Amino acid sequence: MGATTLITVAPTGAESAKADVPALPVTLDELVRTAEECEAAGAAVIHVHVRDDDARPTLDPFLLRDTVTALRESTGLIVQLSTGGAVTDPYEDRLRVLDAGPDMCSLTCGTVNFGDDVFMNPWSFMVELYKRTQELEVVPEFELFDLGHITSLHRLLDKHGLPYGGHVHCDLVMGVPGGMPGDARTLVAAVEALPEGATWSATGIGRTSLPVMFAALSAGGHLRVGMEDTVTFAKGRPVTANAELVERAAQAARLAQRPPMSPAEARALLATKPR
Repeated sequence: MGATTLITVAPTGAESAKADVPALPVTLDELVRTAEECEAAGAAVIHVHVRDDDARPTLDPFLLRDTVTALRESTGLIVQLSTGGAVTDPYEDRLRVLDAGPDMCSLTCGTVNFGDDVFMNPWSFMVELYKRTQELEVVPEFELFDLGHITSLHRLLDKHGLPYGGHVHCDLVMGVPGGMPGDARTLVAAVEALPEGATWSATGIGRTSLPVMFAALSAGGHLRVGMEDTVTFAKGRPVTANAELVERAAQAARLAQRPPMSPAEARALLATKPR
């Protein structure tokens, strides 16, 4: 997979409350500052969830558009909007996310138990979202929470062709209560099942973040880190900023002799639309 590592940062998510995690970036200013720090630390992609004035997750189209614009003005990062939103968001709102004109979006390849909730991604919704990414020339990142999701990804590509740009990039989301476990054995099984020629990153949720990071680097994959996925840096020590998670991932990538790739290299790899 080449001699460099793609690092994606997922700084906010829809799960953690600002009251519980004061360092979580929830305002546009906080998000832009975080993006600048993370780009400097080695990130090339930012996976974005937005919050409203009360710091609650929202898919407000105006906020999304403002966020994309602000991130483009302040950084060279590839802007990837989440189409997952929060588990309660209706499908129409999730489809409309693409109207904000991101470089990339997430596309989850199946329904998964998400702690006590259910993250719904039925086949019909996947197809509709995928066709929309092709029409609007947005590169999807296929989010895979379980091995069955990889089967659905093959089905999607077989029936509806390659994504915009022609390159398939996936993210293995591991360690969600209800999804695949965050260990090396499962990561290897997932990677072996991916479409030929696909690139992939891996995300370890919570305490699986380090095992998954090391397994991904050893298997030639890329990394996603951030406070969406873990708010603990080490046992009993909260994360103080997203940049420290990116710095740790960049350090691990350099130790693996696959240093972080620049946003320009990432654009070439992922075949995002020139902007």
